Amino acid sequence: MKKFLAIVLALAMVLSLGAVAFAAEEEPITLRIGYMPNYASLWAVMTGIKGGFFEEEGITIKLTEFADGPSEIAAMEGDSIDLAYIGKGAHRLCILGNAIIFAPSSVHTSDKLVCAADSGIETVVDLAGKTIGYSAGSSSEDTMNAALAAAGLTADDVEPYNLDPANIVPAMASGSIDVAVTWNPYSTMCLEQAEGSYEIEFSDGSTNMSSWICLPGYAEENHDTLVRFCRALFKAMDYGANPDNADEVAGWCAEQTATDKDIQLMQWGDAHWFNIEEMAAAMEDGSMKGYYEGVQNDMVGNGTIEETDAHEDVGDWVLFDVMQEALDQIAE
Repeated sequence: MKKFLAIVLALAMVLSLGAVAFAAEEEPITLRIGYMPNYASLWAVMTGIKGGFFEEEGITIKLTEFADGPSEIAAMEGDSIDLAYIGKGAHRLCILGNAIIFAPSSVHTSDKLVCAADSGIETVVDLAGKTIGYSAGSSSEDTMNAALAAAGLTADDVEPYNLDPANIVPAMASGSIDVAVTWNPYSTMCLEQAEGSYEIEFSDGSTNMSSWICLPGYAEENHDTLVRFCRALFKAMDYGANPDNADEVAGWCAEQTATDKDIQLMQWGDAHWFNIEEMAAAMEDGSMKGYYEGVQNDMVGNGTIEETDAHEDVGDWVLFDVMQEALDQIAE
C-alpha cells in the first residue's frame, strides 16, 4: 500500500511540474508595438489583433504611433516600446547595429514620386533642378537617392528639403516643392490636397523591404517571445495576404488610423505581402536572405552606408533563426 501511494504521489508531482511548465510557456504577455499610420505598417499587426491570432498566443498588443523608423528605434532605446515595424530606410540602422530584424513584412521593387501639376516631370531624368521634399533617415531619403541614381543625377543636381512627413503635405499643397518623396498615407494626402498632382513610378532594380525589429539586447533575452510573436504574426500575414481579405484588412487599418477605408485599400498595390507558403519557400531556397543582401548592397551602392559598415553575412543583423523556428512550429 505504501509503495502504491508513493507511485501515486510521484505521478502527481510529475503532472504538477508539467502543468507548471505549460503554464509558464503560455504565460500571457503584453508587447508594446511601434507602428506608422499606413497600411504597410498595420496590415499584419491589425489582422493579428482583430483576427485573434495574438490572442491565441496569449499576447496583448499595445500600439503606439510614430512618424518613422528612426523615431521608433529611439523609443526602443528609451524603453517605451518593445518591437516595431520599419520601412527600407531604417534598415540602415539595423546594418549599423542599432536594431535587429526578426521578421519580414513585405517587398517591392518599384517606387513612386508625387509631382506637382506644373512641374513638367515625366520621368526621373526631369528631376534636375527641381525642389524635392523628403524626410532624412527614412525610406523617403532612400527613395529619393534611388530616383536620382536611376536618372544619373546627384543631390547637387536638385534642391532637396528635409521635412517631417506630415509637413511634406502642406509644402506640396502650397506649391513650395515640385516633388514629394514620402509614403502612404502622406503620398495620398499630397495627391488629394495638391490640385493636379500626379505620381510617376520608377525602378532602379533595388530591393525595398519592410520588416519587424527590436533591439539586439532584447532579442538576446527574449528569443522565445519573438518566436511566439512571429507565430501569430505569420498566421495573420497569411490571412492578410489573401486578396479576398484585403477589404476587411483595410477596414481594420482605417479604424486604427481614423482614415477612410478606401485610402487604406489604395495602398494594397504598394508592395507584395508575404504569406506563410512564400516565406517558407524563400527561407528554403535562400531568396529571403537574398532580399536582405539586396537591401545592404543597395545602401552601399547609393552611399547610404559605407562599404566598411556592410556585413559579409546579413545574418549578423537579421534573425533568420527566429523566422525559421516560427515557421517550423506553425507547420507542425
